[in-house]
Parts: sequence; C-alpha cells; structure tokens
Amino acid sequence: MQNGDNLNILEEENHVGHNVQRIRVYLGIKQDVLAKELGLSQPQISLIEQQKEIDDPTLTKISGVLGVSVDVIRKFNIEKAIYNICSNNYKDATINEGANTFAIAQQLNPLDKIVELYERLLKSEREKLEISLRNN
Repeated sequence: MQNGDNLNILEEENHVGHNVQRIRVYLGIKQDVLAKELGLSQPQISLIEQQKEIDDPTLTKISGVLGVSVDVIRKFNIEKAIYNICSNNYKDATINEGANTFAIAQQLNPLDKIVELYERLLKSEREKLEISLRNN
C-alpha cells in the first residue's frame, strides 16, 4: 500500500447512524434496550445505526432516550470524544469567552451519565416489580 492509499478510519464522513451507535455504546445502552424505549425491535435499531442519515422525528426520539441533543448526535466527532475522555479535563475546564458551545456540549461527564442511566434502569425495574406484584 502506498502512502497516498492509507485510510484513516477517524476521518470518516459524518454518518449519523454510526454516531447513534457510538453514543449508545459509550452510554452502555444495548440495542434491545434502546429498541424497547423507542417501541421498535432490535433489528430495526441495527438498521437505523447503518443509515447515513436518519429522519428528524426518529432522531429526536433517539436523542431523548440517549439524553443528548440531536445536534450532538449529528455532529458527534469521535476524535474529540476520545480526547475528552483521555484527557479527563472537563472537571477543571474553564469556558473562555467565545467558546464553541458544541464543544462544551460534547464534554460529557461519563460518571454522571452512568449514574443517570443506572437510576433510570433502577426506576424501570422497580416499576416492573410493582406491576408484577399487583398482578399476583
């Protein structure tokens, strides 16, 4: 392979379906869980994640379940996300005047997201248990 033929997977065109998948995986949400929250099947989620573009109503629903804005999904940049995770500087970061609000929105606190996700899952399980106990 010649130098000009090198492919860089991090320079992939913006692919909204892949962005949904990356954010979902980062948040620790499985396809079947996302499917259930959206009233879809797991294979449908798989197909959505393969689409370069996703229609606005579907993307809005997905963003609500994932807890991120539609804009974050559309403009998600894996290099920036990796940098933010590796440098772990979001806790001590200061916001300079004129800072890019998208860059700020992409600096997610993973621990807060995990706790939030766990709390939602715990609430869901408690509701299931209550329904199960009422039906018995």
